[in-house]
Amino acid sequence: MNIDASLVQHLIERQFPGLSHLPVRPVSKQGWDNRTFRLGNNLAVRLPSEAGYAAAVKKEATALAALGPYLPVDIPKVYALGEPSEVYPLPWSIRHWLDGETLENAPPSDRTRFATQLATILIALRTAAPDNALGAGEHSFHRGCHPNIYEDRVIKSLNILNDQVDANACWQIWQITTQSQWLEAPVWIHGDIAVGNILMSKDQITALIDFGTCGVGDPACDYAIAWTYFNADERPHFKETLHIDEDTWHRAKAWALWKALVTLAGLSSPDENGVQAKALAEVLNEAK
Repeated sequence: MNIDASLVQHLIERQFPGLSHLPVRPVSKQGWDNRTFRLGNNLAVRLPSEAGYAAAVKKEATALAALGPYLPVDIPKVYALGEPSEVYPLPWSIRHWLDGETLENAPPSDRTRFATQLATILIALRTAAPDNALGAGEHSFHRGCHPNIYEDRVIKSLNILNDQVDANACWQIWQITTQSQWLEAPVWIHGDIAVGNILMSKDQITALIDFGTCGVGDPACDYAIAWTYFNADERPHFKETLHIDEDTWHRAKAWALWKALVTLAGLSSPDENGVQAKALAEVLNEAK
């Protein structure tokens, strides 16, 4: 959809006229699932980019309210929810703006210390009370489910990539890393722990954003950043702090492998800055 500042201004004037005096301007870096605009200095407007992402609006608002007390860093707080209308047919939200630079724009000076801090935050997330949370499924794009749910996409990706990747090695890794199941009670997941969803300030993580794929289930998907961001020297510090079993670590690797393959095969969003190519290389090198 064509979502621009004039549309946002129109929605604000119609549904929240008390805020219509505030200037609207797009953020410099837009996400894939949503379009975000600053509303004055302290608020932001977030609109799903297409209908498939609309279900997350109300779910995310409920989840953010529930998770806030448990996490040692900030997460977005919803100011108000907007309704579908004739000019924009999907639900949308207004949130309090969180200051900070994304991890991709403000990399830490000490990546090992960063790995420990991120793992500590993810432990807090998985130990939060999952009362009234939605179990993983279509609304979370199956984050929190078993990675095997995307096996057909892995096979299709390997067929597309053909001789561009070591398909035999990828398939062997996939089979090994998807053998186990999460046997404990479902826990909270973020669903998209990535460089664009981690805010930094003064070399510290200050916030997690974009909980659109959150839910409760198997937390392995949240640990795929071990291969999308960390290298072979840093990865053990992340794993050790997480205090997870080897099976969960394997499923995390399966999630990293799936995302890398579908992205490189053109079945997902583009590989910005070569993140998924790096992740695939990390996964394959680790298997040697």
